[in-house]
Amino acid sequence: MASATKATIDPREAEHFGKLAADWWNPKGSSAMLHRLNPARLGYVRAAVDAHWGGDSTRFTPLAGKAAIDVGCGAGLLAEPLARLGAAVTGIDAAPENIGAARAHAAATGLAIEYVAGGIEDLPGRTFDLVTSMEVIEHVTDPAAFVAALAGALAEGGLMILSTPNRTLASHLAMITLAEGMGAIPPGTHDWRKFLRPEELEELLTAAGLKVIDRTGLGFSPARGFVTGTGEALNYLVTVVRA
Repeated sequence: MASATKATIDPREAEHFGKLAADWWNPKGSSAMLHRLNPARLGYVRAAVDAHWGGDSTRFTPLAGKAAIDVGCGAGLLAEPLARLGAAVTGIDAAPENIGAARAHAAATGLAIEYVAGGIEDLPGRTFDLVTSMEVIEHVTDPAAFVAALAGALAEGGLMILSTPNRTLASHLAMITLAEGMGAIPPGTHDWRKFLRPEELEELLTAAGLKVIDRTGLGFSPARGFVTGTGEALNYLVTVVRA
């Protein structure tokens, strides 16, 4: 498993994000952009969960009885809401500092979440009804191996949801030139060359025996903040099942 882990985790990326751990839960700190993204992503996840399992959109715990994993969980911004939706949640992240911050925050809020320091390849044989990985694939060394590992963690009949920036001139301007240049995102967070276009990600998913059943853009509205259902020039989300 050691070689597989090395194939996807970039130690430099893990170190970069680990340095942000102490400030991760500060909505005005270095992870402020993730806090602003989270409501739109959660709305998309909830709609996908209800559609896939035929749930009642008014139910508080649509993931009750389901096992979920958030891959590249950081300090738990998505893992905690998934737990509140009823799932038995595992969060895994390459930066041990993030896992420490995630455990401390979950304990302070009374949430029972399993947190693991490492890569998805470090959980061989385990499968989950819901697999999420948000803004992660652009940070790994081998996207194809990463997608294959995600596919291996997806239970039969399960659901996978991914999000990632698109490789466009608009995303370079917005995320690299402006956001990182002005400090809204910590400088050095992204390598635009590693962003995946939707068709490139779909090719990787297909090769891993998966099928995209929904795809939508994630963009910014001056009036509403980050919203789904926009164009895909900046960022997009995909819902995936076994082919």
